[in-house]
Order: sequence, then structure tokens, then C-alpha cells
Amino acid sequence: MLNEMRSIRTGRLQLMGGSHCIFVLALLCAGCSQGTVPVSYKETITPLLTEHCGRCHENGGIGTQQSGLAMDSYEQLMQGTRLGAVIHPGDPAGSTLMALVESRTDPAIRMPIDGHNPLSADEVSELRQWIKEGAPNN
Repeated sequence: MLNEMRSIRTGRLQLMGGSHCIFVLALLCAGCSQGTVPVSYKETITPLLTEHCGRCHENGGIGTQQSGLAMDSYEQLMQGTRLGAVIHPGDPAGSTLMALVESRTDPAIRMPIDGHNPLSADEVSELRQWIKEGAPNN
């Protein structure tokens, strides 16, 4: 064991026996095969919210006036409405924003309002995934 540690310190890494080496390689590659790239707030979610929600939920917009939900910044989005958070990081099913865009609410409060410029299935999926990933400010 001491000789192995010395080999590592001096930059000479001796490979383990065949089966151990394969096991280590399998562990290293397991993370590579996932292939999932986190959804970016800045690159994906911000443009999505601007396109579909910005008309009403910018500072001073009618949606902001009525609900208190402004979407001009990550901090405002995460603050939510006067009634509380609309995003629960890690819990898309429990996030009010998802219920609103997935039409799981009363039609009178479905978003975007009056069916104006609804999110595509792919956009809903991206939003859901971002929330599932913890809704990071990335």
C-alpha cells in the first residue's frame, strides 16, 4: 500500500489487475453515458419566459399588477406572487407555474392568458426539466 501511494505521488500510477481496471473504467464512463445537459436558465428559460410571459409579467405589466409575479429577473421569478412561490425547486408537479402552463388549473387563470402564444410541448418539457433540476440560476 505504501509503495502504491509513493507511485502515485511520484506520478507513476501502476495499473491494477485486469478486472479492477475494467471496473474503474466502467465507473468513469457511466457518468459519460448519461448525456444529459442541464437546462440553462439564462439560455433557455429566460427567452422562453420573455416570449410567452413577458407581455404581462414584466415590471408594471398587467399580470404583475394583478398577481405580484414579475419575471424580469431570476430573483423576481423565484419570489413568486403575493400568495407565495410559483416554483418549488425539484418539484415540477408541485410548482404552480407548471400547473398554469400545463392547463391543470381553472381555465380563467390558465397561462398564458386567453391562450395567447402558448408554450409548445418542448418548451413545457424544458421548463419542467429545469424545475426538476432544482431551478438553478445557471
